[in-house]
Amino acid sequence: MEIKIDRDELLGNVSRVQSIIEKKSNMPILSTVLLTAAGEEVTLSATDLELGFRQTIGADVISEGSVTISGRKLFEILKESNQGVFHIKEKENNWVFISDNIARFNLACLPADEYPSFVEPEGVAMVEFDGNIISEMINKTIYSVTMEEAGFKLSGVYTEKVSYGGKNFLRMVSTDGHRLSMIDKSVPSLDSLDLAKGVMIPKKGMSELNKLASEGGQIQIGFKEKNCVVKKGGALLVMRLLEAKFPDYQAVIPKEERVSIEVKRISLLEAMRKMLILSNERYRAVKIALEDDTMELVSTNPDLGEARENIEVVYQGERLETGFNPRYFVDALQAMESEVVSLGFIDNSKPCILRGEADDGFLGLIMPMRV
Repeated sequence: MEIKIDRDELLGNVSRVQSIIEKKSNMPILSTVLLTAAGEEVTLSATDLELGFRQTIGADVISEGSVTISGRKLFEILKESNQGVFHIKEKENNWVFISDNIARFNLACLPADEYPSFVEPEGVAMVEFDGNIISEMINKTIYSVTMEEAGFKLSGVYTEKVSYGGKNFLRMVSTDGHRLSMIDKSVPSLDSLDLAKGVMIPKKGMSELNKLASEGGQIQIGFKEKNCVVKKGGALLVMRLLEAKFPDYQAVIPKEERVSIEVKRISLLEAMRKMLILSNERYRAVKIALEDDTMELVSTNPDLGEARENIEVVYQGERLETGFNPRYFVDALQAMESEVVSLGFIDNSKPCILRGEADDGFLGLIMPMRV
């Protein structure tokens, strides 16, 4: 194989797959990218066996064939160059020559025929989505996915089709057991998407989907058996769905709120960030007290001291005191766009509900803590 290829286009795609390729794997081939030259195109492939990505790039193909190259080293070589075109040539005994006409590299690589086969599922019904809508849905749910290895059944974003008010909605839900994020969006042509029972898309897959969706434009998504297939331009993403059963999330969402207050999102976000300064693994709760049009926030750490801030709100009910992890507020508020958010409470043992007028279809839920 021998090609000449645009440096910027190759760098953009090699950069994108850095989070897919396995850095510490017992299969060294998974830390490489596969370059396959045919016709007037080069196909770049990367996989970790659960997630596969393929991108077609236009190139000057001098001779056809395939090579594997360390994904990390190829990224570093491309990044450090400011030349416009790269020359990549396969040599004997699994070596590859890479040059930008100034620097020259000879890299040891692995046989291309050992690279795991990338199979695109056949007959997948694809639905076209606005990339910006999918990106918004992911940004407002991905932060609530559990980070704990033991929480396998919560380690993805649950995606399903729901109907109410005579309309169909695409819903994404995530939770780590301490908080929950949910968003519904009305999407045309949703009927043809196979989501009758809902699916669990792994967090890593959602991150890769977000990279494609956040570029804007239209993006195609389809589900078949245990796979989610995504297409955009010359890019193809195939991810294996999680086979875990998502819990009954509806059971934890309160049907009514006894107290609802409105507060400026930025004011609350900045205050919660200040409360985080004194928090650590042992002391990470902020006490919220509502009384006389004031929300008082207090964070106490016996080893470090105390942080306190008051925010003006509209509230004239009896004093309400409850405690929460400020990190959960920060994550949710950062993902929201509304200038003013509403906080709904029932009592100090029930979750807080976050909503915002500009965050259509979004609901954030945070479970209380003892303070």
